Amino acid sequence: MSSKAHSTNGGSSGSNGNGGSGMSLKLSDAYPVNSILELTLSPTDETVQGLVYCTDEISNSIVLKKSLNYTTLASEIRVINASCIKAKKVIKAQAPKAKGEGGDGNGNGGDEEELALPLPNNVTKKSIEEREKRAIMLAEESFKHINQQASLEGQAVFDRLLKACNEVKWNGESIIVLNQIKVDPPYRGENCKLLQTGGPDGVLDEGSLERVKRIVGA
Repeated sequence: MSSKAHSTNGGSSGSNGNGGSGMSLKLSDAYPVNSILELTLSPTDETVQGLVYCTDEISNSIVLKKSLNYTTLASEIRVINASCIKAKKVIKAQAPKAKGEGGDGNGNGGDEEELALPLPNNVTKKSIEEREKRAIMLAEESFKHINQQASLEGQAVFDRLLKACNEVKWNGESIIVLNQIKVDPPYRGENCKLLQTGGPDGVLDEGSLERVKRIVGA
């Protein structure tokens, strides 16, 4: 079953991201595994809903699993830095563990069932291990996209560029796009520049630069 992954960083603001409550709870207590939550994120007030797959105290992050509609991908793995969580709403304290459980009998509750992803009857130890390896790989890949040194705005720009360009990485607090374009703090259109110019691909490079500027300024 296919999945994709990306990340959201909370910068250095906030304490431990317990939905703005100020309580000193462990992440695993504030965001219980297998619960379905709706989170409101800084700085854009974006709302994200999904199943808590796991938490990581060291990076102060929550791995959230979201079901996707109108796509060949079944689910999306998203890593969220807890410091950027402004509010938390519990949709379901425990996701359904079997197909049909938690629905209303009219076909509703399907998203929750998909998030819970019950295992088939003929599951084997090997298939469980392979599924776990895939989930760990996706989570580790997403953690690479989190820059604890970056501001909230910087991480938000990084996430937008990652969705649009796919080949994006951090270099200190600067963002490198397609190994061609560098975006420096404070991450505005005028902070985008080509790493090298000239050559037969000069026109293509300039076109890529203009596209990155539009994404950064969105």
